[in-house]
Amino acid sequence: MREHIIIMLLGMLPFMMVLGNSMLIPILPEFGQALEITAAQTSFILSIFNIPAAIIIPIVGFLSDRYGRKTFILWSLLLLIIGGAICFFSGFVNKSIAFWTLLAGRLVQGLGTGGISSLAMSLAGDMFTAEKRDRALAVLEVFNGTAKVAAPILGALLALVAWYFPFILFPIIGTLLLFFILFFIKTSPSGEEKISLHEYVQRIADVLKVQKARLLSLYLYGGTSMFLLFGLLYYLAYLIEELYHIDGFFKGFVYSFPLGALSISSYWTGKRLDYVKNRFLFLLVGMFMTFLSFFSFLIFQQFSLFLFFITISFGGLGFVLPVINSLIISSVDDAERGIVVSLYGMARFLGVALGPVVFSLWIGNEQLLFKLLFFLLSLVQCLLLYVFKNNWKIVCSKMWRNLQ
Repeated sequence: MREHIIIMLLGMLPFMMVLGNSMLIPILPEFGQALEITAAQTSFILSIFNIPAAIIIPIVGFLSDRYGRKTFILWSLLLLIIGGAICFFSGFVNKSIAFWTLLAGRLVQGLGTGGISSLAMSLAGDMFTAEKRDRALAVLEVFNGTAKVAAPILGALLALVAWYFPFILFPIIGTLLLFFILFFIKTSPSGEEKISLHEYVQRIADVLKVQKARLLSLYLYGGTSMFLLFGLLYYLAYLIEELYHIDGFFKGFVYSFPLGALSISSYWTGKRLDYVKNRFLFLLVGMFMTFLSFFSFLIFQQFSLFLFFITISFGGLGFVLPVINSLIISSVDDAERGIVVSLYGMARFLGVALGPVVFSLWIGNEQLLFKLLFFLLSLVQCLLLYVFKNNWKIVCSKMWRNLQ
């Protein structure tokens, strides 16, 4: 019973992190209208949250390996709570400073999010054995996906009260989560061995030297996936608000299709990682679904077909992300896990930060945008196929034998 409570608490950490992005994406146009700012400026509301998170993640990863994950998770939750309160307060100040107050709160939230994002994965790696680790990581990805489904609907509903009202969730949920983690989760086994920064960097350099190609290709694919995911979500918000004038609950409901596909496929994949000997089959299926969807974006322009192929591509990401998480977590020992996972978190957050900004700048020239995105996805997929070519050969040979 206690083990299930721990997994649920760890799962709430990525849930809180996702609220910081996915809850706001459908209501960014409302921010623009209320604060009288441009589309590019609204994208900064997301970027200023994700960029500091990406920067601080490796630092927190190193320190958590020395002093324990729980301490940094608690301090990070406190920053997330304070930042949420500042964002909420921005709705009550003069309009001339409201935007800058909001950005200040988002900056504080980003610093807190950088502390909890990858630490949840690292703590799961510390607390569970190899048999249960994949399942725990899959639960984290499911919470991540569930938050992505629920957050847009929550954000759209709360924004009916006022544009700043969604931020009230951070102090409420964050405070409850802080106290539950304080009493239910014991200090993790990391941090017992105090090593110097030089020794630590050398240890990580040794890991990267041995697995450089594998880890860097996984980092790149994870970061690119987040770039495409949040860029498409931002673009979808533009389509819904500016072209089709969908508002309120139905705006958030539209997001439940692609994000629901992501959550369901993540859960289904994670449940089977323990039982499938060659998990690269899931990677292959997910990559094909994503490739097919982005190719279709070049041909079909109707909103209904666009939403359909976004749903397919997000479902493909649901096959890919649990496998990447598992491969990265299992690639190193406990002593190096914090920094290796943190670098992965950094790559993902940079993707989240850049996606909305790039898409906001290219709105109005969608044909060229999707051609460039298709080229980027093809390039990253070819790199991953090359690095793991031996694994793909095994998968393909087994599939061929089963067909005969």
